[in-house]
Amino acid sequence: MAAKFDPGARDKHAADPREALRADRETHEKLEAGLLDTFPASDPVSAAQPAPSKADGDRESASLWDKMKGIADRLTGAR
Repeated sequence: MAAKFDPGARDKHAADPREALRADRETHEKLEAGLLDTFPASDPVSAAQPAPSKADGDRESASLWDKMKGIADRLTGAR
């Protein structure tokens, strides 16, 4: 029987191709485990965490004083 077809490109820039293959297999195993742990589910498993949105960054950088001032301004109608 012929070897299983692998459509993924080999990482020719890796220092050690065996190490790159091992890392790929580990990632695949983690995704498979996540898929099995969440079945049945409506959302697919993701290998990466999405980047924070602009709103997330703005929310984290605002100080407590700025947040309180914003609430007070909205309540009083001040700009």
